[in-house]
Amino acid sequence: MKYNAKKPKKKKQVQRNFNLAILLFTAFVGFFLFDRFLDLYHQSLKKINVGVNNSIGEVAKYTPMIEEELQKVGLDEHTVTVAALMMQESKGKGGDPMQASESLGLTPNTIQDPKQSIQQGVKYFHRAVNYGTQRQVDFPTIIQSYNMGIGYIDFVAKNGGKHSEELAKKFSMIQVEKNPQTYNCGGDKNNFRYPYCYGDFSYSTKVAKHIETITVSNPEDLSETQSF
Repeated sequence: MKYNAKKPKKKKQVQRNFNLAILLFTAFVGFFLFDRFLDLYHQSLKKINVGVNNSIGEVAKYTPMIEEELQKVGLDEHTVTVAALMMQESKGKGGDPMQASESLGLTPNTIQDPKQSIQQGVKYFHRAVNYGTQRQVDFPTIIQSYNMGIGYIDFVAKNGGKHSEELAKKFSMIQVEKNPQTYNCGGDKNNFRYPYCYGDFSYSTKVAKHIETITVSNPEDLSETQSF
């Protein structure tokens, strides 16, 4: 009888051990699957060139579209740069996030479709890259021309081929003198640009700083910024 009484206890102990083993195995599998999910999630974020963070959150959502348009003209290595241009132009807000309306000869914000804005912005950037390469100017000059127009490339080409804020100021003043009623900073002499009220002479520098804040999956994507 004593032998029979101990047998159920032994069976219960075996059952408890088995249940514990199942519980530990389930926990291990669950932890593994969760860890794998996090890994896949982070990998999916890295598929786009710009990471979502507080400083460029609105711009990041347009990055796949920017890259797609740049691929069409063989300039997808400049995705980070164009994202930085958008950051400077609008922070990714509004219907014309690339502020591309004026490059079509339209008034600002005429474009109200972000896709059209990006298409036109990339088209203009493509033109600037090609012309800047032809005129043998540095990359910051090409960036500055997105703000000041293709004419800035010609101006820099005739003055050493390298952008500087001093050259941008000189070019701005030439345009101001042509049309002082339009380019007067709204009459605000406290405006940091005054009296260089055509464009923003510090534009290229600001874009370079935006590039530095953008998280990229491949550090080589920033190689074009080395000349800033």
